[in-house]
Amino acid sequence: MDFLNPRALRWKIAALAAAACCAVAAVVGFLVHDATRERGLRVGHDRTLTRLIAAEREFSRTGKAPADIDVRTRAELPEPLARDLAERRPDTDGGYATWYDVDPPNWYWMWGAVAVGDDQILVVRDDMSTEVRSLQLLDRSIVKSVLAALVFVVPLAALATEPINRRLRHGARTARRIADGDLDARIGPAGRARDEITEMSAAVDDMAGALQRKLESERRFTADVAHELRTPLMGLVTAAGLLPDDDEATDLVRDRLRALNALVEDLLEISRLDAGAERARLDPVPLGELVADVVRRTGTDTRVDAGAAEVVETDPRRVERIVVNLVTNAHRHGAAPVEVTVTGARIAVRDHGPGFPPDLLERGPQRFRTGASERGRGHGLGLTVAQGQAEVLGARLTFANAPGGGALATLDLAPDPA
Repeated sequence: MDFLNPRALRWKIAALAAAACCAVAAVVGFLVHDATRERGLRVGHDRTLTRLIAAEREFSRTGKAPADIDVRTRAELPEPLARDLAERRPDTDGGYATWYDVDPPNWYWMWGAVAVGDDQILVVRDDMSTEVRSLQLLDRSIVKSVLAALVFVVPLAALATEPINRRLRHGARTARRIADGDLDARIGPAGRARDEITEMSAAVDDMAGALQRKLESERRFTADVAHELRTPLMGLVTAAGLLPDDDEATDLVRDRLRALNALVEDLLEISRLDAGAERARLDPVPLGELVADVVRRTGTDTRVDAGAAEVVETDPRRVERIVVNLVTNAHRHGAAPVEVTVTGARIAVRDHGPGFPPDLLERGPQRFRTGASERGRGHGLGLTVAQGQAEVLGARLTFANAPGGGALATLDLAPDPA
């Protein structure tokens, strides 16, 4: 299911939105954390100085420090506090020294000190745990808020991309239809959207239109060439009939004329198939008898096994054309023995040659290509005609290489629905 596919575009966009959300939260959280920490330090610093100033006044008035204030010597001071105190000047900063003593997880103190005699120092130690706990609570609140936001942001981002995904899937389906031969398929406009997907859709539609025009031009050219060749070819056939018999040159000319005539007939047949002008005329046909008769009339040494054949509703003329092309192709490009097996409504033609080339197995038969030099030479239209006639019949013609070697073509006149 596309919605649950982790590689789907919607989840990539959702992940990007989540990453952006986390990045923004991290920056904001850092700024808030830093500002709150600085504010806590300022509050603790001011509170310590306030106590220190009050203690200094009390000591100067009474000669005694308040009960919560220590009186120490310089040697008794913590080293960082003593160093800071030594750097203070009474005439500039009042001589007040402070030091933030941190030893996680439970030791957070703000120290303050001021000299009140030759070796008498008032020392204040203020607990900063409350500010630290507040900062930790703020950090946890930020993390919880971000996680809560992600719970909503990720699904919303995935749902928000659905219109984009729908347009992309429609474009992909249309592209597959075009690749499968439906040259009239178009993606079409997508409302008022003017984005990159619209540009891509318009480009694909333009490409399909150009491809359709090019193929139609090629089809018209093929049909025109075949029709133009037919008249002079008939003249050549008539002239060849006037040549003397029992002559090697005559036999060679007549053989080449037969090949040329077969090529022209194939071109005409392909042009009709391309134009969609062919229609099947279905009749009940004893398939085994039909195939055996067709193979016999090819005049080739072909084994036929039709013991399991059935009576099939089909067009016998088109079945004959397909079988003749498959058997001829097997003898021309394969190797003996060539075997034809009829099982139910299925006809299998196998040779024992090098097999079909990978290009044909992957893309199907292509015009004017035999696919491999080891399968011999030829104009390469026989399998294309057979494929087109199978489509007219609503049958399925498949090509494979047999496990024991050789090419295997199978015509299924009653294919299972896809």
